[in-house]
Amino acid sequence: MKISVFGLGYVGAVSAACFAKEGHDVVGVDVSQTKVDIINSGNSPIVEEGITELTAEMVAENRLRATTDITDAIENSDVSLVCVGTPSNENGSLKLDYVKRVNEQIGEAISKKKRRHTIVMRSTMLPGTIETLVKPTLEAHSGKKAGTDFDVCVNPEFLREGTSIKDFYAPPFTIIGADSEESGAILRRLYEKIDAPLYVTSVKVAEMVKYSCNCFHGLKVSFANEIGNICKELGIDSHEVMEVFSKDTKLNLSPYYLKSGFAFGGSCLPKDLRALQYKAKELDVKVPVLEAALASNLLQIERAIQMILKTGKKKVGVLGFAFKAGTDDLRESPVVSVIERLIGKGYDIKLYDREVSVAKLVGANKEYIEREIPHISNLMADGIDEVLEHSEVVLVGNPAKEFKEIESKLTKEQTVVDLVRIFGNRISDENYQGICW
Repeated sequence: MKISVFGLGYVGAVSAACFAKEGHDVVGVDVSQTKVDIINSGNSPIVEEGITELTAEMVAENRLRATTDITDAIENSDVSLVCVGTPSNENGSLKLDYVKRVNEQIGEAISKKKRRHTIVMRSTMLPGTIETLVKPTLEAHSGKKAGTDFDVCVNPEFLREGTSIKDFYAPPFTIIGADSEESGAILRRLYEKIDAPLYVTSVKVAEMVKYSCNCFHGLKVSFANEIGNICKELGIDSHEVMEVFSKDTKLNLSPYYLKSGFAFGGSCLPKDLRALQYKAKELDVKVPVLEAALASNLLQIERAIQMILKTGKKKVGVLGFAFKAGTDDLRESPVVSVIERLIGKGYDIKLYDREVSVAKLVGANKEYIEREIPHISNLMADGIDEVLEHSEVVLVGNPAKEFKEIESKLTKEQTVVDLVRIFGNRISDENYQGICW
């Protein structure tokens, strides 16, 4: 395949050399004549182990060249990879001047091209940038229609400085954001020889995946540093702590807790977060990340309450209010917090949870129920149907299997507020609201 790479900074220079190594004919494009001359002389404009040798090899084999002539690059390529920078403005927003300018230039060039062209954004941009900036700019300057006369895709890069060549050939995965099967298929060909999982998603999903990854990496660094700061004050080897911590691939380093949804609760997480925050205060160690965890959790509870209030309906049925399905444990259940707020606002409520019903009679939490939440206990129904008959709004609080069957029993007048995605991949609509979907 013939590829043009726009922007010969770090990502562009590495991408150009590596795609050439994969057997593609690559032309690099940059406004800097200096960068162009460096590549054409068989050198690399960036400093990193192996990249100069790879660039020299590809130039010598006539698989890689560079130019400042955009029309030449577009006419002699099938796919354009845009790798220009997206630095921060002073207020934290993205500076998209380079993205806009390069798409103006590409648009003007493809206006003269008879063959269909594919533009692929490798630059890191917030979700929606393709729709609000890239496509309109290309259309305005080409006189052509995106999706009809040319294609626009997203292919985020995951290259770390210092190990970029290794990362190119051994990424955790490759993600392609394409809104048509044809354009997705074109990009799949770029990665035929790369041994890594490849996912084709919508454009917006691909844009968001990149940000999710980078923000999580930053969060992990800050978390480890806060744990380390506490450890130092307690005379504990933080590296040994985190080494053992990282051995847990069932919960700590796994997808287990990484599903968007409702707040956490139970007898462990809130208690232990509070305890470690208190210890940090005693040690005079600031832990804003740990503090933010509980604050964020409270915001998710508030989000659920607001979703119910916005319906304007007063009769609410709650299906599942133990903090986890299959348990009768109500300690610090976030659904109980929602219920108590609604009671305080005068809502007419019916509740059902099979496990809690049993616990009310004989379970280990019988005393807790009678002592801490007798007002909630008195609102419990005998079954799901009783709750549905009562309700204008149905709040699904945990993913018990029996709640999956209620969809066919709902009326058009009822609204579901779903905290657990009980109906599979259903997304929010007029009668159904998922808390994060």
